[in-house]
Amino acid sequence: MSLSRKRKKELRKLQTQATSLWETQQVLVGEAASVAREAGRQLGHLNREQVKPRVTAGYETYAAPYVEKGKRVVNGTIVPAAGAVVGSALSVWDAANNTRSRLAEGRGISLPGSWGKPAPAPVKKGMGAGGVIAIILGVAAALGVLYAAWQTLRADDELWVADDPLRAPDA
Repeated sequence: MSLSRKRKKELRKLQTQATSLWETQQVLVGEAASVAREAGRQLGHLNREQVKPRVTAGYETYAAPYVEKGKRVVNGTIVPAAGAVVGSALSVWDAANNTRSRLAEGRGISLPGSWGKPAPAPVKKGMGAGGVIAIILGVAAALGVLYAAWQTLRADDELWVADDPLRAPDA
């Protein structure tokens, strides 16, 4: 396909205008980025100098007394009572499990001070729930790492980056 001299001249002129527009847009984008950086820096100063002291003062004035009172109640009353209840419940649970296992083995109930040989410790069979959960979490973590690596290393044609940001694309 051959173009006339007039068309070639018009196309060169158009490409020159496009290149000029491209360069001015790149300069404009650079200026916008520097304005955004400065705005972020000023916002950080404003946060550090104005917002954070006011929030801290408001917390100290209004919320801190109630938070401290709540901590004292929780640490002084609720935690010790809950610890005692949980400890007692676990002791009862342990004793019930021990008695149930003896009855299941046919050894009967052993009373304190009874004579006889102590029973051998039961042999644990298989993997418990903790082991299964650990394996599932390990497999999930490995799959997550593999997926992240695949996303990082796959080729995307849509992710095009210009070699020279100031050069206009060819028409």
